[in-house]
Amino acid sequence: MITISLKTKPSMSHLLLKDTFDQFSFIEGEITTFNKFTIDGYLQKDFFEEKPEDSHAHWKDVREFCFQIIRGKRTPLSFKIILSLAPENFPTFLTDQNITGFRPEDIQGMYLNLSYDGLNLVCITGISMKTFTMDKSLERAWDEAAQKKLLELELVV
Repeated sequence: MITISLKTKPSMSHLLLKDTFDQFSFIEGEITTFNKFTIDGYLQKDFFEEKPEDSHAHWKDVREFCFQIIRGKRTPLSFKIILSLAPENFPTFLTDQNITGFRPEDIQGMYLNLSYDGLNLVCITGISMKTFTMDKSLERAWDEAAQKKLLELELVV
């Protein structure tokens, strides 16, 4: 787990206006403007005629809704948005990072916790496993990959 300070304006552009994070799962969000809006990313499968296989919405499915809440002349007082690498991307990540000690089905989530306090935007990385492990190689690889991507996008302060 690492904390990465982000440049607010370009990061918000990537988060809300571009498809940079669209393939991530949206876990939950809380946006405070004139009200506090809390959004649970868990899909209500009974709503759909054809039940989705995913447990959570993708960011691309809620991005515009969050943008509508945030947009305006005033910046939000705060927000927290939790994204996870989508489970269908776990196997590719493990292969690309040459990590052999983990199975995709043992991973609960590989998270980007984005938090804005009215002045500063930070990203806190993290992982969650379905089983206990002392092996931190996946966590280190995720931290490095997230930081590398954010640096490539020139979003890091």
